[in-house]
Amino acid sequence: MILSIILMLILIALGVIHFNWVFGGKFGFTESLPTKENGERVLNPRKIDSAIVGIGLTAFGVFYALKSGLIDYNIPEWIMTYGSWIIPILFLLRAIGEFKYVGFFKSVRKTGFGKLDTLFFSPLCLLIGILGLIIQLIN
Repeated sequence: MILSIILMLILIALGVIHFNWVFGGKFGFTESLPTKENGERVLNPRKIDSAIVGIGLTAFGVFYALKSGLIDYNIPEWIMTYGSWIIPILFLLRAIGEFKYVGFFKSVRKTGFGKLDTLFFSPLCLLIGILGLIIQLIN
């Protein structure tokens, strides 16, 4: 139960950060976008993109609130089963990355994003993925 609550809090906090960007907030926005060595952004997300990611992260947080028992709502068992595998796998794949700008195995490492990704973003994704798998395997 504790691990599910930890994941719920992390995922909802990440969702809130994305919603902050939707409503014009700047906290961490520039630092969270991968760039080429010349500083050019690789991604140029729109507000709708941040909203979609925010909704997804918040939904994942609610999923773990359901897993923990904090929220008692009858969700079909197949959603709980598949979600328990899909969510951690998504975060593990994000931690691995796409081998150029994102993830532990990226080749572009010396940019501002590259350094933050190595220190914080990829380890956080790895942690979320591992905790999710632990929760699934002990239940």
